[in-house]
Amino acid sequence: MSRPRNQQRPQHQRRQQRAKAAPRVDIWRVVEPLPEPEDIEPTSDPAAMIRSLGDPPLARHSDPAAHHVAAVVERAAALAMALAASADLLAEPDDDQTN
Repeated sequence: MSRPRNQQRPQHQRRQQRAKAAPRVDIWRVVEPLPEPEDIEPTSDPAAMIRSLGDPPLARHSDPAAHHVAAVVERAAALAMALAASADLLAEPDDDQTN
């Protein structure tokens, strides 16, 4: 009967292999500055993408679940817009658009 796979090599050789796996990286190196962030445009319907996926597969509970998922997405979008506004990243509304 052969030995289990993890016991085929002596233990000290297994430790040496693990030590060689991760190359050393200088985490304090100087990196290039990030580009300026683009302005963020609010959406008129934050839950549109979620609805496009269809109803959640929850049998009798798919309608309430879809409602709750949409509510969470709309709340997340509202918080994202508030955060963007606090960082002065909201795009100015266009005068041409009629919603």
